[in-house]
Amino acid sequence: MEKNLYGFIVKYSLKQQVIITLLSIASFVPYYYYLSIPKAIVNEGIQGKDISFPVDLYGLGLWQMDHTTYLFWLCGVFLLLVLVQQGFKYAINYFQGVAGERMLRRLRYELYAHILRFPLPTFRRTSQGEIIPMVIAEVEPVGGFIGESFALPVFQGGMLLVIFGFLLLQNPLMALAAVALYPIQFYFVPKMQAKVRALGRDRVKNQRRLSDRIGESISGITELHTHDVSNRMLAEFTGRLSISYWIRVEIYQRKFMIKFLNNFIQQLGPFFFYAIGGYLAIRGQMDVGTVVAAVNAHKEMASPWKELLNHYQQREDVKLKYEQVITQFALDDMRDPADQLVEPEQPVSLAGPVSITSLVMNDDQGQPILENLNLTLPWPSRVAIVGDNGRDELLQLLARLHDPTRGRIAINEKNLAELPETVTGRRLAYVSASSYIFNTSLGDNLFMGLRHRPLIERERQAELLARYERELAEAHTSGNSPYDIDADWTDYEAAGATGPDGLIAVAMPVLKAASFDDDVYQLGMRGTVDPKQKPDVAERVLAARRAFREKLTNGDLADLVESWDPARYNNNATVAENLMFGTARNGVYEEDNLARDPHVLRVLEEAGLRRRFLEIGYDVAGTMVELFADLPPEHEFFQQFSFISSEDLPDYKDLLQRAKPETLEQLPEADRVRLMSLPFKLVLARHRLGHFTDAERDAVLKARKIFADTLPEDRRGAIAFFDPEQFTVSSSVVDNILFGRVAYGQAQAQEKIGRVIADVVEQLKLREPIIAVGLLFEVGIAGARLNAAQRQKLAIARALVKRPDWIMLSEATAALDPRSHAAVVKSVTELRKDAGLIWSLQRATDCENFDIVVVVENGRVTHTGSYAELCERSDRFKQMLAPS
Repeated sequence: MEKNLYGFIVKYSLKQQVIITLLSIASFVPYYYYLSIPKAIVNEGIQGKDISFPVDLYGLGLWQMDHTTYLFWLCGVFLLLVLVQQGFKYAINYFQGVAGERMLRRLRYELYAHILRFPLPTFRRTSQGEIIPMVIAEVEPVGGFIGESFALPVFQGGMLLVIFGFLLLQNPLMALAAVALYPIQFYFVPKMQAKVRALGRDRVKNQRRLSDRIGESISGITELHTHDVSNRMLAEFTGRLSISYWIRVEIYQRKFMIKFLNNFIQQLGPFFFYAIGGYLAIRGQMDVGTVVAAVNAHKEMASPWKELLNHYQQREDVKLKYEQVITQFALDDMRDPADQLVEPEQPVSLAGPVSITSLVMNDDQGQPILENLNLTLPWPSRVAIVGDNGRDELLQLLARLHDPTRGRIAINEKNLAELPETVTGRRLAYVSASSYIFNTSLGDNLFMGLRHRPLIERERQAELLARYERELAEAHTSGNSPYDIDADWTDYEAAGATGPDGLIAVAMPVLKAASFDDDVYQLGMRGTVDPKQKPDVAERVLAARRAFREKLTNGDLADLVESWDPARYNNNATVAENLMFGTARNGVYEEDNLARDPHVLRVLEEAGLRRRFLEIGYDVAGTMVELFADLPPEHEFFQQFSFISSEDLPDYKDLLQRAKPETLEQLPEADRVRLMSLPFKLVLARHRLGHFTDAERDAVLKARKIFADTLPEDRRGAIAFFDPEQFTVSSSVVDNILFGRVAYGQAQAQEKIGRVIADVVEQLKLREPIIAVGLLFEVGIAGARLNAAQRQKLAIARALVKRPDWIMLSEATAALDPRSHAAVVKSVTELRKDAGLIWSLQRATDCENFDIVVVVENGRVTHTGSYAELCERSDRFKQMLAPS
């Protein structure tokens, strides 16, 4: 990146700057006439001075104008000049804005590209809270300045010269009076602005620290609650806010003083014009039109002068800001861009032995982590590394996440330091105990290591193609990535698949090896399927529904599920589900919205249930308050039986004190909605409160038919109605198979049903499609919707699925329980028996499945051999095997 701001501007936007500058210069001629036309309007058009009528405009006798017509002609010319001048301004501002945004886009892209090439230790020294504002907020003014960096001083300075030249031609004394105080402004204002800029820099530094503290608080929120340090953090944050506050107060004082000085000096101009020009007009030495034109020209002078002062201030500020950001991002030990961008001419294989010679790695303080380390690992081999300090750093060096301080690492006789990331990132893999999970779907995370370049272009027609070509051209102009994000990036061949349809099949053994297949299967069972996009999956789920019903009816499990029946009330479902006889879509008929929905209220009224729902809501609220008012919020009964949360319970208690059974209809609408919302949540088999009789159940069945028959046309898509022969859109896979509700109170009902469903899924070979549904699950920020063990399993599977030549795992199963850890170690070593595997393990007892065991102590390799050999001849290894 260019270290100098103007070097950056000239290198990437010289052509645009030249065009904008030429436009600015071209605008000066019509601007001069724009300044002079008021004089002609006053002297000739209004006063008729020094002109005789009729006026022969072109001297050809074609168009002669009387006094009035001539006045309107001059006014029309003035209006035309206004349009021309504003047209120039519009064009200049537009091109400035485009050039600025284009350069800002380029700058942010380059900064982000630098982040992707930062050495890993950088992120231990510099936090996200400092880096992110620099890329997003702090360079924002740079883009605005770049667009006007050359054109603005030319345009505004040129306008000043045109105005001064015009005044000079009218009267030299008035011209000098117009600019007499500008040198004072030019001397004092920049000095005051320099102090404002210095304060602004201090404010930015403090804002970075504020961002850093907020980011740390979010990341460490558990620790803050665990150790009760919220008040301490608030006090510290208050201190930072105080610093920002007083900086801003001083900035305001100085900025408004600058504004006062500018405005005062600017108003002195008209004072001199009225005084001097008026005196000269009285003496007959100047006409009134000249005075009016001079006053108007001086008023025009204020804007370009102010713009020039602001530009000078902004230039110094932006130059400093640019240099600060570039200094922060231009690191000496950063890798070359070609390391990530250049594709090797021929595929490079790292399927060969590892050779480490005289390896030295120091930390950021120059202290040795690995010292004179020598090691040779054959191919193929499964290697376990145990010991103390340096194990993780060694694996990071082998994955080329770090570069050694000295020494050489060769894999398959290729010097690792000379290989680009386009090779190491595909042929090597690394998994740590804290591997990051991105905020996208499980599948996107799993197959991330297969997506390096767009391989299959997306087909586009007509409008879409034209838009894409326009965006591609703009990306090229801005120096951004030329790759199509909507193309298919997945390298199916690298995974061993022939195309998208085969990707899940090759992922299955990987998920199984990481013990992650059951997790994804369960997520898939709770996921949904769009039958339009996946008609084959929907049909197989319906087949599973039929097989499941057959197994229930043919065995002793018939009472475990109460199926959906259009003619029957389902006692194990909520009243809302019974009324709608379907699942809500698009949020329109969510349970909490029913009591205020006009269509639902009309249905209840027609079925004779509206008043009854209000009464039942009143009774249920009273029962809930009586049962749960004295229980703590964390009590298990709240979870099992109450459908009023502990937070809402006091509100219902207050409502009951205001309400009386005989005046429920007179309650405010908000209170009526609160009460009427409760009956919708009742599950008769679970909440045996006695409020729903057979008559009410029959009325709900009547309301069910009315609800469906009278559903407004624009809401037909808001409900997915239950149909025994149709897949229920928006219901989960497991709910579609069940097609009913699990009977409440039946012993071990969930476990028994789960086994039956598992049998059906296995019988119909539905497990793989359900796992495909599970891979659509959105994992949340940093995988927050997965537990720690699931995140580690996903990271292992992500590394395995791209089939690297060597895979390095550093305590990658630390979050797993001992049984799961042992299963993953066994499965992964079995899967990698014909490839390269290096695993840094916490316990020496886990090394039995590996071909080679390496003991690292104090940054050196002290023992190497098979598990059996080290057990026989290494006393140190025997000590490590001994129970602690």
